[in-house]
Amino acid sequence: MTLRLGLLPKILIAIALGIVCGLFFPAWLARIFVTFNGLFGNFLSFAIPLIIIALITPAISELGRGAGKWLGVTAAIAYGSTIFAGLLALFTGLAVFPRMLTPGSAPTSLDNPENALLTAYFTIDMPPVVGVMTALLLSFVIGVGLTLVPTTALQRGFVELRHIVEQVIAKILIPLLPLYIFGIFLNMTLAGQVFTIIATFIGVIVYVFALTVVLLLIQYGVAGLIARRNPFAALRTMMPAYVTALGTSSSAATIPVTLRQAIKAGVSEPVAAFVIPLCATIHLAGSTVKITSFALAIMVLEGIPIDVGLMLGFVMMLGITMVAAPGVPGGAIMTAAGLLSSMLGFTEPQVGLMIATYIAIDSFGTATNVTGDAAIALVIDKLSRGSITEPPTLELDGIAG
Repeated sequence: MTLRLGLLPKILIAIALGIVCGLFFPAWLARIFVTFNGLFGNFLSFAIPLIIIALITPAISELGRGAGKWLGVTAAIAYGSTIFAGLLALFTGLAVFPRMLTPGSAPTSLDNPENALLTAYFTIDMPPVVGVMTALLLSFVIGVGLTLVPTTALQRGFVELRHIVEQVIAKILIPLLPLYIFGIFLNMTLAGQVFTIIATFIGVIVYVFALTVVLLLIQYGVAGLIARRNPFAALRTMMPAYVTALGTSSSAATIPVTLRQAIKAGVSEPVAAFVIPLCATIHLAGSTVKITSFALAIMVLEGIPIDVGLMLGFVMMLGITMVAAPGVPGGAIMTAAGLLSSMLGFTEPQVGLMIATYIAIDSFGTATNVTGDAAIALVIDKLSRGSITEPPTLELDGIAG
């Protein structure tokens, strides 16, 4: 029987091997992996604008079809919940991280790759077709425009482009991520600073997990107040969906369980059948908490002055990019990588560390996402009061993991 490992075990193995091999690998051998990392990082930079255009454009256009007013209301609540999660992570992080972390203590191999111990044998420039912000604006303009016209060949073309880009992510980027992470930790070990980084981020991971619990309590507190239901009873009812998401790391794979438990929590079947699959696509509050927290932690470690206005803009844009997170584990961080580099100025090692740390607790973010979906369903069920009588047909190719 063939043993098939998921992405998380592969990432953990890559981190462990990178640390172990960094203790005895000769420099000439390690530089081979550093060279690969440089090529992979350049290809990722090239692919990010394509990912944004191919995923966000059809996602926005599809939100404007099929369900009318209640689709718009649900999308607005989901976006508001995602933004609230980012703001919660931002302002609690601003209060906690300066006391929890040592400002300016980031190792040179992380904050300035030119000072890293090893360099690549060679590099190949792979300039993106357009910049990240241009890609975002183009996606928004075309996506909104497609909602105002009947289904066209252009719409079908963007859907087909999405399928192509999703294959690039699933067949190239995600499979090569473990090797990329291996190279990052190999180089940091050779630089003698990997154990400091690990010790620091273990504390950040524990903090982020606690913050996702707080987020769920707030979501269900608000939903319980609006729907006039016991929030703790509803949250307890959703625990099977939470546990299932921990095992699958996929909102899509958890939909049947989330749907069943939402109905048990008191959501009417038509509303649950409409809201749960839709929110699995557009509601990524847990993922937003993780990305915002980890980005802020790196900025504090680097001693970078934090511009609150810039961070607010980052959270707002992150809420939009999360709509396009593809249906693969770690898809949210891959989609957000462009914002990290363009808005916050993250270097390749910083983005790599973000990816590794994010995927290490990817299942907890997914579990928070799907559990929060039922809170939105409770609110919509109360607001709709029976006006949703049958689940609209929705395209769910972009369900996030």
